[in-house]
Amino acid sequence: MKCVPCEGGMEPMKNNEVEVFHQKLNPGWKVENNKAIHKSYPFENFKRGMAFANRIALIAEEENHHPDVCIQYSQVDVKLSTHAIGGLSKNDFILAAKIDEI
Repeated sequence: MKCVPCEGGMEPMKNNEVEVFHQKLNPGWKVENNKAIHKSYPFENFKRGMAFANRIALIAEEENHHPDVCIQYSQVDVKLSTHAIGGLSKNDFILAAKIDEI
């Protein structure tokens, strides 16, 4: 699947939709108040974490959907939400699945 541009004006996903899409993701993704999803990825060192974060950036640019990424030495935290609608959209789950493919 591919992310679809979202400029607002649509409703965020409902709780039951969030749960359906959450179950399709690889383990480790957590749902925050049905407004965001996040996952932490551990790495053996800073260099590998940075390489992972850079690959996330490339995918995010291709999809035109950008996560919050925090690099903490050997851990990369990723948080997804569709800010234009104040909650989750299918784009968040599409990008999460693509990040897991890295």
